[in-house]
Amino acid sequence: MPMTPAQHRSKWPVWLCWLAMVLDGFDLVVLGTVIPTLIKTQDLGFDAVGATYAATISLVGVGIGALFIAPLSDRFGRRRLLVACVLWFSIFTIAVVFAPNVAVFGIFRLLAGLGLGACLPAALAYMNDYAPAGTAGKSTTRTMTGYHVGAVATAFLAILVVPDWRIMFVVGGLAGFALVPFLWFKLPETLPAVTVDVGAGSGAAGTTGKAVEEPAPTTPAARASFRDLARKPYPLVALAIAVASFMGLLLVYGLNTWLPQLMAAAGYTVSTGLVLLLVLNVGAVVGLVVAGILADKHGTKKIVLLWFGLSAVLLAILSVKIQSELLLNAAVFVTGVFVFSSQVLVYAWVSQLFPARLRATALGFAAGVGRFGAIMGPAVTGTLVAAGIAYPWGFYVFAAAAVIAVVALVTVPHAIAPAPGRETVIGQSPNQP
Repeated sequence: MPMTPAQHRSKWPVWLCWLAMVLDGFDLVVLGTVIPTLIKTQDLGFDAVGATYAATISLVGVGIGALFIAPLSDRFGRRRLLVACVLWFSIFTIAVVFAPNVAVFGIFRLLAGLGLGACLPAALAYMNDYAPAGTAGKSTTRTMTGYHVGAVATAFLAILVVPDWRIMFVVGGLAGFALVPFLWFKLPETLPAVTVDVGAGSGAAGTTGKAVEEPAPTTPAARASFRDLARKPYPLVALAIAVASFMGLLLVYGLNTWLPQLMAAAGYTVSTGLVLLLVLNVGAVVGLVVAGILADKHGTKKIVLLWFGLSAVLLAILSVKIQSELLLNAAVFVTGVFVFSSQVLVYAWVSQLFPARLRATALGFAAGVGRFGAIMGPAVTGTLVAAGIAYPWGFYVFAAAAVIAVVALVTVPHAIAPAPGRETVIGQSPNQP
C-alpha cells in the first residue's frame, strides 16, 4: 500500500538509505586498506597476483549484483531487496575472516559483492519513490554522499587497526547486521511495482516523485531500449560518454584499491598510504559539492572537461615523490576533489543530453560500460604492481585515462540536434551558455 503522509515526513528512509551507501563506501576501499599488509605478510598466501585476483573478482560480484539482482526490487519491493542484500553482504563479509587461502577469500568477496551491488540501485530507486515532488535529484545527491563518507570512515578505521586486517571485515559485517533490523522495521515500503504516470507533467517518476499502481502504459518511454542509442543522432555521443564513464570508474576504483600500495612502492610507510586514502575520499566529498554548483552555473561540459583535465595533471604530479607531508596530503586531497566528481559529472551530463524517454537507458548504458572500467582499473594497476613498476607508472596510467576521457568528451556537442520527426532534445538548462 502507498506510504502515509506521516511516513513521508519520517527521516528514517533518508538516513537508512544513506547508511546503506556507507556500506557501499566501506566495500569500495576496504581491500585497498588491507592489501599492503596481506602482501607484506603473505598471509593466506597473498602476493601481488593474488591481490589483483581478489580486487577484480570483488568488482565482478558487485557488477553482477547491480545488473541482475537490483531489478528484482521492482518485483518484490525496495525494502525487501535492501534487507536481503544487506544481510547477504554482511554474512559473506564476516566469512572473509575465516578464509583459509586467497582463492576462498576471493570467492567470499565475490558473494558479498552480489548483495552489495544491488544496494546502490535499489536505495536510489527507493529515494526516487519516496522523495516529495521536485526533490528527487536533491535526495539522490544527498544519498550518494554516504558512499564517500563510508570510504573515509573505512580508511580512518584502517589507520587504527591495521595490520590486524581481519578486524576490518568484522566491523563491516557487524555494521551490516546492525542495519538490517532498522531497514526491516523502520523502512516503509514503496509500491512494489513502480510505473511512470505519463499523464502527470513531464512523465518522469524521478522528476515528479509520483508512483502509480496502474500497469505500465504502452508509451515511447516504456519501449525505450539500448537499441535506441544506435539510432541517429545518438551513436557517437553514446560512445563518447561510454568511453568517459569507463575511464572515470577506472580511476575511482583503481585509486581506491591500490593507492596505499602505490605509495608503499614509492617509499612511503603503510600508515602514510592509509592516511592518503582517507584524504583522497575527503576530497571526493568536497568535490561533489563544488562540481555541482559550478556545473549549474557555467555549464556541465565546461566543468567536466576542466575536471578531467586537472585530474590528469594532478595524477601526473603524484608520480613525483613529495618530501613534505603537508604538501603530499594537499596534493592527494585536491586530486580527490577532481577525480571522483569527474565521474559524477558524466552522469549529470548524460541526464541533460538525452530526452526523458531515453534518459534512464543512456544512464544505464554509461554505468554498465563504466563497470568494466571499475574492473579494469584494479586489474591493470595490480599487473603493474606484480611487475614491480607500479610507481611511477601507475600514476602515468591514471593520468592517461583522464586524458582519454577529455578527448572523448570534447567530441560531444553541448546539445543533441534531434533527428527529423523526433522529439526536441535539450542539452543544457536554460542558464547554461
